[in-house]
Parts: sequence; structure tokens; C-alpha cells
Amino acid sequence: MPEPLSGITVLEMTVALQGPSAGLYLRDQGAEVIKVEPPWGDAQRFHRGAHNDSPPDAPPPGFIAVSRGKKSVCLDLHQPTGREVVTRLLGKADVFLTNYREPFLRGMGLDYETLAPEYPQLVWARVSGFGPQGPDANKPMLDGAAQARGGLLSLSGYEGHTPTGPGAAIADLGGGMQLALGVVTALFARSQHGCGQKVETSSLGTQLWLQQWELTQCSITGRPLRAKGPFLPNVEGAYGTYDTKDGGAVLLALAQDEESWDALCVFGEMFELIGDEKWDSPGKRMGAPGTESAAELREVLKRGFATRTTAEWTEFMYSQPNLIMEPVRDHSEVLSDEQNIANEYVVPMELPVHGRKPVIGNLVRMSETPGSVKGPPPALGEHTSEVMRELDFGDDAIAQAAREVEAARAALRGDGFRLG
Repeated sequence: MPEPLSGITVLEMTVALQGPSAGLYLRDQGAEVIKVEPPWGDAQRFHRGAHNDSPPDAPPPGFIAVSRGKKSVCLDLHQPTGREVVTRLLGKADVFLTNYREPFLRGMGLDYETLAPEYPQLVWARVSGFGPQGPDANKPMLDGAAQARGGLLSLSGYEGHTPTGPGAAIADLGGGMQLALGVVTALFARSQHGCGQKVETSSLGTQLWLQQWELTQCSITGRPLRAKGPFLPNVEGAYGTYDTKDGGAVLLALAQDEESWDALCVFGEMFELIGDEKWDSPGKRMGAPGTESAAELREVLKRGFATRTTAEWTEFMYSQPNLIMEPVRDHSEVLSDEQNIANEYVVPMELPVHGRKPVIGNLVRMSETPGSVKGPPPALGEHTSEVMRELDFGDDAIAQAAREVEAARAALRGDGFRLG
């Protein structure tokens, strides 16, 4: 059965999380993704993350997450052989995908203006930190910087306290998601109109996209929202996270009818809320009465949720189909959640050194042309020889490319650079 992007070739020159995550989506949908790495490799290969005691030669989680299933070609683009390999790859590629900064790309002749005349069918796609225009177009970025500048951190944590981030690289991964969407849109446009084009987005722009409701709220009211701790900043009502008796937590979003609301109040011994006209409709429970009343309601709910354990609340909530409520799961629980497994959001994969482990799967399901998870991440330069032979390079050129890479590594080691 064909996959959605079967026959599409992507030349990926990316680092870290944001750019590679866009390539991951394209790969899961069937594209061939050839990741061109510098002699020392994508730095994400060497960032092990917290509490990682796996063997030193095991691929780290961040690299597994966004580069599984790709081919790795290791080249020194400052040398003739490396440049020639990229030139030939561009000749067969449908997409050039990158998150390198514009000055570097111009210096290497890989900017859109240089490539477009020679490759008019090419979709040239780049994701940056702060967007392609403006005074900070080429400013370096890491995930938290985009969250801070885009305003998301101002809504995280508690008002009056140091802002607390959401605990995941959502600026990076969101930017990659937007770039992947841009690429498939451009590929569709090419099929309709016969031309390639430049596609650009950014982490900063993605933060604004993810906060459209909250930013529009500020635009209309003139009042920026403030962090509310366990409660959603733009909802004044019951919606929020509550501690349970045994140190867990549950998220209550909405009781959609009076039967489920009354059942909740009885189960949590919050009898004073039953029949209270301030909260006797779903709309009122989502914030109609106002901030002062919302604070009163939340205090009662806090006491009520603390009367039962997380397991007791979980059993209760799943007996109430009109109660939108979930226990707060940690990552171990998420990876074993039967709902995630049933939908193949989490799938098993045989990984080098690690063995068989669950990884995040292909989240988009298609009935006639389904994508699929392709396999583990590549070793650095694992496919250099294979790809070069497909491009009609001989053994001498392949050996020369390897010498160029080793010379670049030796020069960096001489300057005190260390791999890993």
C-alpha cells in the first residue's frame, strides 16, 4: 500500500529538535529523508538528557525521538567532495529542509535565492527562532527563549512568582510541526501550479499560533492574562487541577450536565454545591459568575478532591460519561496507557543498545495511504557510502569524502573540541 509521501525525497540539513522534527513527520508519511550531518554530527546525538544512565554508545533519547528512520550522510561541506554530494542530492530532492541560519546558508550557496533558479521545482523550507524578517531574524534561539518572547511563560506558574515553563520543548516541536505543515502544503501547491517555493516559519510564530485565543483576548480587552497556577488563565470557573488525598492530582474540565455535576459533588462530599444557583449550568461552571465566585468554588473543590485518592477519583470519573476529567499521568503512565497503545501513538521499537523500547509513533491516521514508523535512528554517516553510490560516485570519491570528514574531526579535536 502506498504511503502519502512515497516518492518524495527530502534533503535535511538540521540540528537539535525543531528542524529534525519536521523531517520526522515527512519520513513517517513515506518520504525518503537524507540527513546530511557535519563531521562531528548533529549535536543532538550527544545530549543525553537528565537521569540517563544508559551506555555511552547508546543513542540518546532526543536523537531517537526526532531522527528515527532517516538516512545519515556525514560530509564536510567546506571541501569539494562534500559540496558535490550535496549538489547531486539537490538534483534529486523534492524538499530542502533546514534550520540553519541564513548567513551560513548564503555563505554555502544554499539559500533560496541561489538555489531557486537552478532547481525551480524544489520546496525550500526553513524554520528559525524568531522569523525570517526583522532585527532578530538571525538571532540564535533555544526552546525557552521562544516561549519567553512569545508570552507563553507569562501564563505558566503562579502570578507573583517566577514563571515556570510547561516542562516540554513545545516551541521547538511546535515550530517543526508548522514547518512540516508548510512543506506538505507547498508540495500540494507544486502539484497544482507546477512550481517550487520558499517555505518559512519560526518558533516565535508558533507560540503565537498556539495562543491565538489568549492573545486575541488581550487584543480585545486590553488586559493581558496572568498566570493562575493550576487553573486555566482564560477560564474563571471550576476548570483546573486539584490535589488528591494520596498526593496525586486530577484535572477537572467540565461537568456537561447536572447529573454528573451532582454525582461529583456527592462523591467528593461537596454537598453545599448541589443546587447552588451560582453553578447550576455548564456555562456558569465555566466562569460566568466572575472571579470572586470562581475563587469560592475552587476552594470547595480543593477540599473535596482531597477527600479521595487518585485511584478512587479515576474509578469514579470513568463511570461518568458526561464528566470531562482525567488523572494527571506521569510519563511512565503515558507510555503504558492503553489508549495510546490502541491508537499506535506509542509503539515498540528495537533500538541499538537499548533493546526494545516504546517510542512515539505516527499520530496521523489515513485509511488508504497510511504512513508508518520506519525504524531506529541512523549511526553518524551510516548511509554515506550507500547514498553516494546512488548518486554515481565511485569508490575513490567515497574514500575522499571519508578523509575530508576525518580531517575536519582531527582539526576540531586539536582545538580542544570533544565528541560526546
